[in-house]
Amino acid sequence: MKQLIDLTTWPRREHFTFFSALDEPFFGLVADVDCTAAPAEAKRLGVSFFLYYLHCALQAANEVEEFRCRIEQGQVYRYDRIHASAVIGRPDHTFGFSFIEQQDSLTDFVAGAQAEIEAVQQATGLCLSEQTARPDAIHFSAIPWVRFTGLTHARGFQHPDSAPKISVGQTYQDGATLRMPVSVNLHHGLGDAYHVGLFLQAFQQRLSG
Repeated sequence: MKQLIDLTTWPRREHFTFFSALDEPFFGLVADVDCTAAPAEAKRLGVSFFLYYLHCALQAANEVEEFRCRIEQGQVYRYDRIHASAVIGRPDHTFGFSFIEQQDSLTDFVAGAQAEIEAVQQATGLCLSEQTARPDAIHFSAIPWVRFTGLTHARGFQHPDSAPKISVGQTYQDGATLRMPVSVNLHHGLGDAYHVGLFLQAFQQRLSG
């Protein structure tokens, strides 16, 4: 479900108008999160680290209203719940896009995600579909072989796009702390760095248990 936002009374009306007129309305930042406890918790629960932190990220994104907003035909809508269009790698080093539905229950989330991952890994090509292009999804990718400090995305500026893009990188040890870089790109007409901070804070809290 989604609700139409009344632009005449929306506090971000001018921000939306200004940034939507730019060729590149997205901004991005990279920050580290402490994920020291997460791998052990994922192992205890019998799930992969990837699906564990993806579930945490989706829960965090759903907590931040601005991450649930989308621009559709010039109007702004707020979705009740958002999901993930996640990049899934294959043994041959190609990848495909997936649609993974958010579930409050980690068990239900993992069951649906594992079925979708298996389908993408057995397929070829990008697996583009109406599902992977759904507006009520964040674009998610994992780059576990690179400890990045910056990240850009391929984008067609003429293609209407307002979905947040979240990527995580290679974990690394910092003393007794295990850290993971997180890149977040957000449409500036819909949110600011403050809202990215809210997401990172919520993500951190969930990774810490």
